[in-house]
Amino acid sequence: MNRSSLSLRDPLRVLSLLVPTLLLLPLTLHATEDPDVATLERTSKAFARVAKRAIPGVVFIKVEKKVTPGWRRSPRYSNDPFDMFAEEFFERFFRHRLPRRQDERYVEIGQGSGFIVSPKGYILTNHHVVGEGDRFQVILYDGRKFSATFIGSDPESDVAVIQIDGKDLPVLPMGDSDRLEVGEWVIAIGNPFGLSHTITVGVVSAKGRSGMGINDYEDFIQTDAAINPGNSGGPLINIRGEAVGISTAIFSKSGGYMGIGFAIPINMARVIERQIVNAGGVTRGYLGVTIQELTSEIAASLGLDTNEGVLIVEVVPDSPADEAGLRRGDVVLAYGGKRVESPAHFRNMVALSEPDKPVEIVVFRDGKRIRKRVRPSPLEEPYEPTARQIEMMEHLGFMVTDLTKPLADRLGYDTAGGVVVSEVYRGTLAHVNGLRPGMLIRELNRKPVPDTKTFFELLEEAISGRAILLLVQDGSFTKYVVLKLR
Repeated sequence: MNRSSLSLRDPLRVLSLLVPTLLLLPLTLHATEDPDVATLERTSKAFARVAKRAIPGVVFIKVEKKVTPGWRRSPRYSNDPFDMFAEEFFERFFRHRLPRRQDERYVEIGQGSGFIVSPKGYILTNHHVVGEGDRFQVILYDGRKFSATFIGSDPESDVAVIQIDGKDLPVLPMGDSDRLEVGEWVIAIGNPFGLSHTITVGVVSAKGRSGMGINDYEDFIQTDAAINPGNSGGPLINIRGEAVGISTAIFSKSGGYMGIGFAIPINMARVIERQIVNAGGVTRGYLGVTIQELTSEIAASLGLDTNEGVLIVEVVPDSPADEAGLRRGDVVLAYGGKRVESPAHFRNMVALSEPDKPVEIVVFRDGKRIRKRVRPSPLEEPYEPTARQIEMMEHLGFMVTDLTKPLADRLGYDTAGGVVVSEVYRGTLAHVNGLRPGMLIRELNRKPVPDTKTFFELLEEAISGRAILLLVQDGSFTKYVVLKLR
């Protein structure tokens, strides 16, 4: 018998030969792994790295608001971002209430998200998160807590800025939303339902969404990244970890995620943020034109080979557009060096223009492209009632706001004029006589009410009388309401 041959009676020798083979087996399996799986694994790790870098710059915002019994949120701001056509989300947003008696003011506590955009502690968020709050607490990912100062907000675009005072604050890098393309991966970060620093992943479904009835100025990025209550104000970031939008709203019939979310483009938000920080508010540009969509049929009849741009149908006399030589029938193709895509796009471009600063505008007229320079003027701000006028409204028990186009679309009114009842206080003269939020006041003492300024002027004339006669529209029904003063 050959002593050098392998024998089962020599277990140590057998084991010494098998161990190296077993150790090499995982390497062999790894070498033959599906390359597609390896690619997906690298992609997954890339998302994780992007999220890890971005999350520290995202903050949790706790909001407190003192509320008077009978207080109702203004329809203008009831564009509840996660249930656009109901008040259900508002109840969910301010869902924690302190115990109270019926005649006491009480505190409602809400929550939202934001992100740090400056080492000075400036935080971008939504107006509907902080715009009506009284106190704000900001909680960072590292656990630090700060009391925040309200710097300002812009209800028309739903952008707001608050500030904290701290050291070594994690600033989220800013991206360029104009360069964002449909189909790109994006990540939403926020605090849905109070679940701190949650991330969801999706793609850019569309750009330039408008006419949603959410804000006065809309140019939304649409995404299928899951956005839920509490995400409002948080960033939408690209795969480089840069903020390209502010998560703002979802289209929902249930109050929850249905695959359609909207974010404010970061380029638009930064322009508004700078005005709020530097000037304390937003001043928009005004040209003085009425425009309409340029259809293929209209473009062809004008001899234009594209339907991009907007058609001017009216020029206000002595307006910046009139002074620049713009005419009815001109097609605006470019503004400020950028092509004009739609009426909503052009409206946003003009609104974001710096007043009194010349802007180049390209129009198509009589078969030729013509370059002109227009100098936008400041857009007139909404009327702010005086202290006396507010006192009168408190006595009557209600408040009004202008009928904006988004509000008219939501409530089902035309835009021919009138003011909307925004708040009604329980047990007051207005409440007893049937006034309710959402009603439209078209006349006061038989005189037309085109806007809030006129309403308050007429009210001052009428308040010394015995009664006020209001012509009120409630949906499709119109009626007269008398408020007896004496």
